[in-house]
Amino acid sequence: MAIDTNEAPPSQFPSNSSQPCHFYIAVDRQKFKMETFVDLLGVAGKRPSLPMVVCCSSRDELDSVCSAVSNLPNISLASLYSDLADAERSLVFDNFRQATMRWNQKAPVHLGEDGEVVQEGQKAQMIVVTDTCLPVLSCGEPSISARILINYELPLKKETYMRRMATCLAPDGIVINMVVGGEVVTLKTVEESSGLVITEMPINISEIL
Repeated sequence: MAIDTNEAPPSQFPSNSSQPCHFYIAVDRQKFKMETFVDLLGVAGKRPSLPMVVCCSSRDELDSVCSAVSNLPNISLASLYSDLADAERSLVFDNFRQATMRWNQKAPVHLGEDGEVVQEGQKAQMIVVTDTCLPVLSCGEPSISARILINYELPLKKETYMRRMATCLAPDGIVINMVVGGEVVTLKTVEESSGLVITEMPINISEIL
């Protein structure tokens, strides 16, 4: 699926819904997945302080995602992995909560001459995390409460899908699932077993942000 990289003015964005919305992006081959993902972030990253979480199933995929995102100018990147010190883990959460507060305050956004959002010091904030390092709500860690949750690797079980939502997504957030080829069948299984409605993402991501 091609991503429309033309950003609509913020005034054209719809108001947030009261419940999470679920979308998927289907790509034909694995080799196009990362390219499509980066195109997606190229648009989403123009929204100042937009809080995003990317979920991976393995450390190798987490490293690949971080490597691809590290060069994007509009995104401030952090990652959660198993050997991260507790103090560093807490710092990641604290910084992200500050971004969500800025996002929820809906500070005025200005457009530059090229149509891009201009707001100094407020990059989109992203955490990349594996399933083993998700926030542990039972131990007192709060939900990350991101506006956007991207399942870079689609979970095979609905329990994992729901856990990612519970620990990473704001009540009115958006879930975007990256699927390749035959994973559409897995997606439909998760959709039916969880009672969710997962629709194809609009070509222009600006329509859902």
